Amino acid sequence: MGEMELVGIGGIVVLFVLLALRMPVGLAMLVVGIGGTYVLSLMVSYVRFGPYLKQFKSLLWSNLASYELSVVPLFVLMGFLSSQANLSSDLFRGMNALMGRFRGGVAMSAIAACAGFGAVCGSSLATASTMGRIALPELQKLRYAPSLATGVLAAGGTLGILIPPSVVLVIYAIIVEAPIVEMFRAAVVPGLIAVGFFIGLIALIVRLKPALAPAASDLTRQEKRQALRRLVPVLVIFGAIILGLGFGLFTPTPAAAVGVFAIFVYGFGQRLWGRQGLTLVGVKAAILDTAVTSGMIYFILFGAEVLKGFFSRAGLPSALATWAVTSGLDPWFILVVMLAVLIVLGCFMESLAMILVVIPFFWPVLVDLNGGDYATAASATFGMDTEQLKIWFGILALIVVELGLITPPVGLNVFIINGLAKDVPMSQTFKGVMPFFSIEIVRVGLLIIFPGLALFLPTLLS
Repeated sequence: MGEMELVGIGGIVVLFVLLALRMPVGLAMLVVGIGGTYVLSLMVSYVRFGPYLKQFKSLLWSNLASYELSVVPLFVLMGFLSSQANLSSDLFRGMNALMGRFRGGVAMSAIAACAGFGAVCGSSLATASTMGRIALPELQKLRYAPSLATGVLAAGGTLGILIPPSVVLVIYAIIVEAPIVEMFRAAVVPGLIAVGFFIGLIALIVRLKPALAPAASDLTRQEKRQALRRLVPVLVIFGAIILGLGFGLFTPTPAAAVGVFAIFVYGFGQRLWGRQGLTLVGVKAAILDTAVTSGMIYFILFGAEVLKGFFSRAGLPSALATWAVTSGLDPWFILVVMLAVLIVLGCFMESLAMILVVIPFFWPVLVDLNGGDYATAASATFGMDTEQLKIWFGILALIVVELGLITPPVGLNVFIINGLAKDVPMSQTFKGVMPFFSIEIVRVGLLIIFPGLALFLPTLLS
């Protein structure tokens, strides 16, 4: 390994040190990218630091002006408007009306509501935080075991990153140059499998240990009718977006715009039924939150571009790909190691930052292991061509990134839920989340063994 590759490895070490010191992710990537390139400019003459700095204004503009990335603030706005318009609470109460009569039904309702809210939010952390505030008081009031109540919400929050449309899925698609709509289609079946597994696991847990959950929620017929009536427009809005994307009626950016408009109309239309719904104050708060969140995302993207440029100049991605191909290790073993690394990193890093930092390293390695850019399904190591590999690996990567959010000892979703349930020890939350972690490992295994679970819909609808 040459000196330039060693500088690249040193940059990775410095990056994680800065992240451990709680430096903002975008700033840490920017510092390492600029500092590493400066070190390279002292080592080799063809890396010139002055011209390198001058390219920043065009690099920043290319990020902000990208049409593909225009979908990001729109999806973020959908999530914040949904919270302000009470869609998240309507979703939970409607699902509770459907499933609350079963033992553990409120916990099952929380999982279904997390999946639904993830369809407009696209962020696991935001899904966990929003649904935690809504569902946790209900679970505590019904005397659910603290481990089950908090574990369900921490695990349910992970659904936000995969259930389409997802901001992180959009960013992954841009990095590997995959069709965004194809990625959304591929996420549907694995997402539904996750929801089914989680609900089935809750049913099994409360059957084996009935004391963990009450027999049923106590809703009157009138309350159930009202909750179901409020659920209908929520399902229509979410369903229209997902089905419109799935069947190619519109592309992601128009879909997000339609979603924002529909939520806006529904939010203000609730006044016709005597509900407060969306207010001008709520709209202002949603726009401000969207501006802050979108600014953070774009800054992280800018930092990731600078960091990626440094790593490319250091030759690290190509060196890693060469090592993997010539190491003699089984390609499937290398794939499993990559997924394990993503799980570990997910304990410490936000999902978007992790995808931006890690995928530019892993993707070239996978392509080379699979037989190169022009590999066919018949000759490829993983039994699929490069376009299919992009989609399959993207779904796998996002699932294991989810796992990192609930992996001891740091899982970010666990910290969020535990912050809302201040009287519940952290150990209880991790105890409650471990069965969901185990069932997620099973889902990853199924997707590795049966890639068609991710590739079925994209192939069918193409």
